[in-house]
Amino acid sequence: MLMSVNPGFGGQGFIESTLEKCRTLRAMLDKVNPEAGIEIDGGISPKTIGRMAEAGANIFVAGSAIYGQDDYAAVIQEIKKLAKY
Repeated sequence: MLMSVNPGFGGQGFIESTLEKCRTLRAMLDKVNPEAGIEIDGGISPKTIGRMAEAGANIFVAGSAIYGQDDYAAVIQEIKKLAKY
């Protein structure tokens, strides 16, 4: 699991350097266990999830992007689409 925000509370901004960390981790895992998942926690939103998926992540914690929205199902559907699930 990679944290893409500073731990502590929800709604923080996404830390861009997590993208490179994810790419590096994906390359390392591909050598020993290509089926291993990479989980990203924090800052996941429709704006960031596609880039994280492209960097190799495939498990996402998206709290603030969903909670507080009028239509949870629509937001979840949009996020899944952007993550190419």
